[in-house]
Amino acid sequence: MVIPLSTPATEGALLVPYRATLDVPHELVEHVAWLLYEHRRTRNTRWRKLGCFDQTLLTLVHLRKNETFSPLGAGFGISQATAWRYVDKTLDILAGWAPCLHEALTGLGEGDHVIVDGTLIPIDRITSDEPYYSQKHRKHGMNVQVIARPDGTPLRFSRATPGRTHDLTAARAHGNVQACLTQQILVLADRAYQGAGATVRTPYNRHREQPEHYQQFNRDHARLRAPGERTFGHVKSRRLLRRATCSTRRIGTIVQAVHTLLTYSYAG
Repeated sequence: MVIPLSTPATEGALLVPYRATLDVPHELVEHVAWLLYEHRRTRNTRWRKLGCFDQTLLTLVHLRKNETFSPLGAGFGISQATAWRYVDKTLDILAGWAPCLHEALTGLGEGDHVIVDGTLIPIDRITSDEPYYSQKHRKHGMNVQVIARPDGTPLRFSRATPGRTHDLTAARAHGNVQACLTQQILVLADRAYQGAGATVRTPYNRHREQPEHYQQFNRDHARLRAPGERTFGHVKSRRLLRRATCSTRRIGTIVQAVHTLLTYSYAG
């Protein structure tokens, strides 16, 4: 996929467009463009400067490459404000297709198991922003919880909470633990979720003289949880989520939008 972009420029200088590639399938761009088209048609939206396909490219470039809106807009022939508005609207539409907790767990029950884990989305905040500082990661960020299938396919990403929120606290607040307990779904999680409930399995604590069967259990547990860790790798392949500079209120929407993109990629 070849798209027009532009180089960063000094203040007052002209932005020079250039050609670049976007490493996403053409089918994915067409799928999102169709969602945009349906949204515009349903609301009888008036003419827009960018068509649905170009608006989709604009958003995917912002997610994938973390291009700022000034050079990004110049590459597509629109203003910085228009680029921000188009990206924001596309993310809202994509986030609207992300499943709720009930939809995510539909079809699962006793005998099934899922992987629950949390990750930190780094943000650019200063020392005084204490609620966003994670002691575990030693950086500011937002805590996002994920429920994934045994093969690593994401079922649900939670809304983002301040980085200092403990994983177990966040999972309980989002209802993940209670929902799995109600449906008798076995949950594999790390040590941060110890004490979560009867259906949650966590590794044994490390001891100097740990019995061999405890060690074997921990190895098997880690092997089964590994696909869930890879899910976060796919999420953070979007450079925007490696260090988010947007409002913390928008991070949850961005994560939900990425979930919709991942769902389509896995299905394809």
